[in-house]
Amino acid sequence: MNLPGKLPRSSLGSLVLIAAILGGGAAAFAYTAGWLSPGRLTPERMIEALTPAGSVPLGHRRNHAKGICFTGTFEANGRGVELSRAKVFVQGRYPALGRFNLGTTNPNAVDASARVRGLGLQITTADGEVWRMAMINPPFFAVSTPQAFHDLLIASGKKDPDAMKAFTQANPEFGHFAAWAKTAPWTGSYAEEPYNGLNSFLFMDAKGSDHVVRWSLLPAAQPVSISQAELEKRGPDYLEQEIAERVRTAGPLRWTMVTTVADPGDQTADPSKAWPETRRKVEVGTLVVQRIEPERDGPCRDINFDPTVLPQGIRVSDDPFPAARSSVYRKSYDLRAAEAKDYPRTGAAKP
Repeated sequence: MNLPGKLPRSSLGSLVLIAAILGGGAAAFAYTAGWLSPGRLTPERMIEALTPAGSVPLGHRRNHAKGICFTGTFEANGRGVELSRAKVFVQGRYPALGRFNLGTTNPNAVDASARVRGLGLQITTADGEVWRMAMINPPFFAVSTPQAFHDLLIASGKKDPDAMKAFTQANPEFGHFAAWAKTAPWTGSYAEEPYNGLNSFLFMDAKGSDHVVRWSLLPAAQPVSISQAELEKRGPDYLEQEIAERVRTAGPLRWTMVTTVADPGDQTADPSKAWPETRRKVEVGTLVVQRIEPERDGPCRDINFDPTVLPQGIRVSDDPFPAARSSVYRKSYDLRAAEAKDYPRTGAAKP
């Protein structure tokens, strides 16, 4: 019998894989306005699919519910201006805040029960323009469409052992993610993970030309592989404790932001398809994490990391997921805001 929050370690149909896929959900939750018609999926139905039966995470995000806040700066090196006229790429330092998180609907989950880790980020320029984003550590998403993601949630919640098999047959791209979930190394720190923005966006340069891009944050910290079993031994909340201690004793942590530019013909609407490694890459700056704070009273608590909140010079592409995620993020935010009493602030941070 498996304990709640634990990941079995077996085959494709096992809970470890299901948990891994559910963990990837923060990269693609909702639906574009064109999909919100009668008989089609709505943010409410997606929230329902994400919510564990009999276990609503009151006061918390409906996915990636476990997390910890950080503040710091984004140090733009100036190279990003060749791709986008967004002020955030002009050489300089800009305030940043964000949230390290686990791909789980349970805010009290054991760290080793979540295969996917995420990072939500907000960067603000001096004139008040804001860039928000939500990234995860897999190099590609589990499925190719929002409809497939909903179907995945439904299939993984069924007791029928053939449900996941049928889903996989109908969505063969899932196999690539399954292979990553089973074979990619685990690490013992949020600081050692790359975080990937799997969706495509349009960068507009000063001449009016568009560039289709994706971006990643690559860690300066050297990844050290550990087993899932070892992570489990380190405690249920080890990742939050470790990164707080790492910043306290070793100082700021850094990630290089790398943008990848699509070639003509590259798939831009499907985040399950990675682009070839040969694509042009431009390092545009460095995220510097300077302070870690618990989420309950931290600056990230009330931030909705809506990926459609973009500065001038960046806009959504034909990828349906960002606008889709936006609608469910908004619904999730409304729910947790209304449930604030179930996740009360403490001490001086109380309003």
